[in-house]
Amino acid sequence: MINYQDLQAKIKKLEGPIFVFGASGFIGANIINDIFSVREDCYAITHNTHSAWRLKLLDVPFKNILHCDITSSISVKNIFEEYKPKTVFNLAAYGAYSKQSDVRLIYETNVNGTVNILDACAGVSAYIHAGSSSEYGTNSAAPREQDPLEPNSHYAASKVSAAYIIQYYGRFKNVPALNLRLYSVYGFWEEPDRLMPVMIEKARQGTYPNLVEKDISRDFVYITDTVEAFVDAALNVNKEIAGNSYNICTGEKTTLGQLVDLVRSEFRISDVPVWGNMQNRNWDLKDWYGNPGHTTNDLKWTAKTSLKDGLRKTYDWHEEIKYTDTIMPAFKNPKLNAKITAIIACYKDAQAIPVMYDRLVKMFNETKIRYEIIFVNDCSPDDSEAVIAAIAAKDNNVIGITHSRNFGSQSAFLSGMEISTGDAVVLMDGDLQDPPEIIPAFYEKWLEGYDVVYGKRVKREMSFFMNLVYKGFYRIFSSLSYIKIPVDAGDFSMMDRKVVRELIDLPEKEVFLRGLRAWVGFKQTGVDYVRPERMFGVSTNNWRRNIGWAKKAIFSFSFVPLEFLSYLGFTLTGFSFLAIIAQIIAKILYPDVPHGTTTVIVLILFFGGVQLLAISILGEYLSKIFEESKGRPKFIRRSIIFKGKALNTAVEIENFKKDNHMVK
Repeated sequence: MINYQDLQAKIKKLEGPIFVFGASGFIGANIINDIFSVREDCYAITHNTHSAWRLKLLDVPFKNILHCDITSSISVKNIFEEYKPKTVFNLAAYGAYSKQSDVRLIYETNVNGTVNILDACAGVSAYIHAGSSSEYGTNSAAPREQDPLEPNSHYAASKVSAAYIIQYYGRFKNVPALNLRLYSVYGFWEEPDRLMPVMIEKARQGTYPNLVEKDISRDFVYITDTVEAFVDAALNVNKEIAGNSYNICTGEKTTLGQLVDLVRSEFRISDVPVWGNMQNRNWDLKDWYGNPGHTTNDLKWTAKTSLKDGLRKTYDWHEEIKYTDTIMPAFKNPKLNAKITAIIACYKDAQAIPVMYDRLVKMFNETKIRYEIIFVNDCSPDDSEAVIAAIAAKDNNVIGITHSRNFGSQSAFLSGMEISTGDAVVLMDGDLQDPPEIIPAFYEKWLEGYDVVYGKRVKREMSFFMNLVYKGFYRIFSSLSYIKIPVDAGDFSMMDRKVVRELIDLPEKEVFLRGLRAWVGFKQTGVDYVRPERMFGVSTNNWRRNIGWAKKAIFSFSFVPLEFLSYLGFTLTGFSFLAIIAQIIAKILYPDVPHGTTTVIVLILFFGGVQLLAISILGEYLSKIFEESKGRPKFIRRSIIFKGKALNTAVEIENFKKDNHMVK
């Protein structure tokens, strides 16, 4: 049985800071949890926040969770330069599960990602890589590390490639790197749809899961033993063994028949198992177990927990943590652990920005939501840039953007959306007329499965007349539009990342987001709220601007004005024919009746006005075509403030965009 005090003593000896790539995964989360039990200079590094449910349940502090895309060399380089880790555990991988079938991503993650991290490892004391026993492929019966590798899947081939890359860096580039070939690790925090968790949960119910053939074998390694293997590897790596691969296994062959017999005996299950009610999988091999000889000699590690003891510990943990009430909901609904990005378009809002920040942070902390806040200073003439910089300097979750000129709120939102990293994005005006306290209601609807949740203004704190004007416009616009656009809904909304991605990819330059938000579709709903008056300053909107907004909306999402011209043309043509007939009849019946000039003048003015109206409507559509044909960017960023540092040059801004902050 493993001694936790000994393990903690070893963890204290590791050189810090410590990086754990793939920390949101099963083994990575356990490593993070065990390290945090004795020290805090450890950083959980993850790319996909949707899989970070373990980190939230483990209550890992926000400041210790870092975002990094290991397929981006810039992203990896930046995170190493900032935190300067000394011990690196790399458990980031893709393709181990049947649901992870993107071949391109398998090689990008497992091969390119490994190269990017190793390239940044100059000066580290240890790089320990999570390899896989699948590297042996069909040569799976107790192979030694020097035995032939016979990969039988893309995932296995990618892990073999990573093993050889580690060998190269360890032997020829002086990186203290080791590859640990993991066998069937089980225990706390494993995915609920895997064999052992399903087996334990069924055992708690007095039954068994669906089973394949009983002769299929595995080499089961308890999770705490696995964590100790990583720690031992980091403490014992040296020049002589750098680049080597080691088997992390018990050396014991356990068939599924033996496993079920042990479960049946240990947990007193009276039911009889039914074999073969589940089809064998492609990777199920009858002899799949390891040989830990070299691991014991070089790393001083052996598996200390018997399968019986490991099963009992896992069973007790399921009971203690209330597995079905905590783990299952988090696993089934990863949105519960998501990060939300709030994007605030700021123009003449310097006074409101600190209040907005305080209210947002208070709301996010009270609802226990991980957050990112992006303030977009749309070239405001006040000191908004300095105010944003001061906030960004004290909170690494805040990013500031300054545009080269005023491009408008729609471009400001797109600018923030492009670099957002949240699982969902909230769009807000910087004048506090979009209350942050409404976001939890958005969040609840998003958790229910809605991709877009927009704020529906049931009332505005303004005059009765202006309320009437706004309500009237939205209803007219909705009736004219060729798509269904919600009434009384402004930009204030929460959108899922997939919706954000589609909006970013739209090529048009002149954007009306609340219309485009409806145009892209997806599942949408509204949340009622009262839109308050502006808290500071005077609104930048006026009648001219409001008419401009109305024209942008109608000419972007309606062809009714053009249809109106067609109908008007047909109508007037019909009247013209009737007038001609009437004129002929009058001439025949009343040849001496004089005709005055008034009628002629009225007709000229009328038809002249109609022609000018028609030309102006056509001009609006032509101006849109002209604007789109120019191909100018929607906005230009003058600077980005990230983690308190101002990025001003084009190269710095471009590198920041490549550093995994572009929407994917």
